[in-house]
Amino acid sequence: MVEPSVLEQRLREKLTGVTHVEVKDMTGTKDHFEAVIVASAFAGQSRVKQHQLVYGALGELMDGPVHALTFKTFTPDTWAGQGG
Repeated sequence: MVEPSVLEQRLREKLTGVTHVEVKDMTGTKDHFEAVIVASAFAGQSRVKQHQLVYGALGELMDGPVHALTFKTFTPDTWAGQGG
C-alpha cells in the first residue's frame, strides 16, 4: 500500500516542469489510483511516450504497491485549454 501523496511527490521529483498533480485513491485500499498530471515534459511527446514517462517516474512503485493506475496527461498549454 502506498499513500497518494507518495505518488504525487515522486511525479513532481522525476518529471520536468510539473505544474499540477492530482492523485486519488479510488478504492480506499491504497493500491488503485487515478491521476491528472500536468508537465512541460509532455510537450511534443506522443501519448505513449507521455505514459512511459509517468511509469518511469513511478519506477518500482508500479511493480507491486500500485496495482492499478489510470491517468490523464496534459502540457501546461493543453491544461489551460481545459480550464485548469
